[in-house]
Amino acid sequence: MASSTSEAIRNGVAKAARLHEQLGSQTDMVAQLGSIDVFDTISQLDITLLLRPLNGLLGAYLREPAPGILITTQRPLSIQRFTAAHELGHFYLEHKPSLDDEQVLRRSPFQNRGLPDLQELEANTFAAAFLMPRWLVMQHCRQRGWTAVDLQDPDKVYQLALRLGTSYAATCYTLQRYNVIDPSVAKELLAAEVRTRKQRLLGDFVPENYFGDTWLLTEADQGTSISGSRNDLFVIRLKEHSSGGYVWNLDQLVESGFLIVQDTREALDEQGVGNPVFRNITAHLEDSNYGRVDLTEQRPWQPQEPLSKLSFDFDLSGPELEGLSRADKKKALLAA
Repeated sequence: MASSTSEAIRNGVAKAARLHEQLGSQTDMVAQLGSIDVFDTISQLDITLLLRPLNGLLGAYLREPAPGILITTQRPLSIQRFTAAHELGHFYLEHKPSLDDEQVLRRSPFQNRGLPDLQELEANTFAAAFLMPRWLVMQHCRQRGWTAVDLQDPDKVYQLALRLGTSYAATCYTLQRYNVIDPSVAKELLAAEVRTRKQRLLGDFVPENYFGDTWLLTEADQGTSISGSRNDLFVIRLKEHSSGGYVWNLDQLVESGFLIVQDTREALDEQGVGNPVFRNITAHLEDSNYGRVDLTEQRPWQPQEPLSKLSFDFDLSGPELEGLSRADKKKALLAA
């Protein structure tokens, strides 16, 4: 194990990169951009993983009689994922057994902050580097046209965090680590409230609660894979050329199990005549937990010639429930 802070950080980052190389993660993400499936990785490595309502713990790593991981069912999906990556780090770095509480979240990845436990720093660094490798952060930013200046905006950082499947705070720390933002900007971002990000997106629509995340989807999300939770909300913002007779067909959104709770149009140019408008659709999943959405902008009398499209796969069955992970259940089903 590492004997210094700098060595622990180097080890964590290097081992995360090595595992991604072993898995071929970057190649897979070129085919369909999404988040790193840490539960699937644990399943591929044949590590026993169980989810339980752990009191006072987020997770645990055990070595006897065989390597195993426990993850709490009492936290949101992003925290389950980070905890799972942390425990995976203990395994991959050949650490001693560990019982991990809220301190996992309070520690800034890549920083020791005076904490003497180098094993925990090493595992935390591994978790951040595994879930948020630089190449994945850059891929998401390139797809959406985000620059370093854009990532000073808490709304955009929140959306990046959703696509990485990580918490807002962990994403801020990682952007600072990659020198995308400086420490003063990171401090300002960390002071921004996530609930405010959700309220800004939802506008006049007020949900029953703000427990779920709120995704902003645009045509830049074409072909992406979304992994979230059952109570997430979606604001789909699309440019519509209605003056030319083109409208977005939302039938397939409903057929995929979504309930549309708000549908409005917003002028791009209040002074212009015949200019495109923005179509803002707010929806949440009502039936099923996973599937695919294919939206097209077309003239009703020319459905075979869409002007634009937005297609994405979604899995909104999180957070992970008690028992085996979804990845292990799928693996067992395929083996049956």
